[in-house]
Amino acid sequence: MTSSQSGGVDDDTTGVRSALLAALQRRMDSITAGESTTNDLQVALTVLDELLEAARVFSPWREQPKLTIFGSARTKPSHVLYEMAEQLSREMATRGWITVSGAGPGIMEASAKGAGIGHTLGVNIDLPFEQNANPYIDAESRLVAMKYFFTRKVALTRESIAFVVFPGGLGTLDELFELLTLMHTGKSKPAPVVLVEEPGGSYWNQWLVFMRDAVMDSGYLDQKDACLFSLCQSVPSVIGEIERFYTNYQSFTLDGARGLIQLRTRPTPLQLEKTAEMFPMFNRVEGIKCDGSSLTFDFDGRNYVNLRLLIDEVNRWTP
Repeated sequence: MTSSQSGGVDDDTTGVRSALLAALQRRMDSITAGESTTNDLQVALTVLDELLEAARVFSPWREQPKLTIFGSARTKPSHVLYEMAEQLSREMATRGWITVSGAGPGIMEASAKGAGIGHTLGVNIDLPFEQNANPYIDAESRLVAMKYFFTRKVALTRESIAFVVFPGGLGTLDELFELLTLMHTGKSKPAPVVLVEEPGGSYWNQWLVFMRDAVMDSGYLDQKDACLFSLCQSVPSVIGEIERFYTNYQSFTLDGARGLIQLRTRPTPLQLEKTAEMFPMFNRVEGIKCDGSSLTFDFDGRNYVNLRLLIDEVNRWTP
């Protein structure tokens, strides 16, 4: 990528890296004498470099909506799930979306193949046994490789506004649980999370049985926490879930003790009154109000599941 293409991102990144390097060095110098700091500093620098490199790669496409697709590297091209991932990313590309994936084989390859090089960003992981980047990603300007899984997950989730998870192994489940944890705790902005099952498949249904019987029934999660994800068995239904989430809802921000949802369509007085009754936890101090295209409400920074339910209600509003 040339400096003109990146809009000065390389220069900015160099300056930020230098400043952060100096701050890291001062911090490491302050650690008690006798402790081994060389490896600690190297880890910190590697993390810094990986996140800045991801920011550089993503920067030219920051304004385009992004969909992250997770799934197994072992899914074969002949499998129906491979075909579904390819079709999904192709359909989303026609809608102007960029697909973000792990850049490897299987579902990651299928999603990159469907979206095409012009609508794909890849975040690879350096492993001794796998995985090389698939041939459907522009390795020069649209791919970043990382040493650490946790920095890779940051890059895979930070800029996307929708997430689709196909069946997979430990890595896929790790990514799903991380994503749901971020949504549950408000460390990531609200977004649709769609679990994709092949028609007649049982992978996610068995996962749901475990979540219900072993996790929710034991009190580790509430039943309503299941609103954070949905299950679909066709590409049109996946696209429908993503588009439905943004029917009226546009974004969420915090302003002190007030939450703010940006709307496409403002509510009627009756809809606003009904919403206040449905969500008393957001109506305790200043109440739920609508100012132009903004819905504001009391928010204590904890009710992210109820926030998702509020977004679902907002998306049911019609003029």
